[in-house]
Amino acid sequence: MARKETGETIIDAEGLILGRMASHVAKRLLSGERIIIVNAEKALISGKRLSILRKKHEYLQIGHFRKGPYHPRRPDTLVKRVIRGMLPRRKPRGKEALKRLRVYIGVPEAYQGRRKESVPEADGRDLRGPHIEVSELARNIGWKG
Repeated sequence: MARKETGETIIDAEGLILGRMASHVAKRLLSGERIIIVNAEKALISGKRLSILRKKHEYLQIGHFRKGPYHPRRPDTLVKRVIRGMLPRRKPRGKEALKRLRVYIGVPEAYQGRRKESVPEADGRDLRGPHIEVSELARNIGWKG
């Protein structure tokens, strides 16, 4: 079954809840869209700060630093990994979907003047509880940015 290729969609991740945005993006990737995510470091993760950091540090203990598995530490790769987890990446349609995704820290010059979309169902302004940004998580696990 051939999927039609459509134009690229730019999504601004600033203030969006990471998991909800990722599931929305994964679904659109599987339908054949090309998606570019900018401001990946400004996406939000809901939950208590120390709880999130503790879980991530425990997860980082898995594996060996030379043999793998290799854990992403940059905000753009963290966001891409979350989206990858929502795709059937070992099947052909999942591999193709992942190739249609680009994630950036900040806004590259090529996309500076272009119209950016948001994901209304992932809006982080509705969060009443504690949350942290992806950049804060990345700095705590070793990102030097």
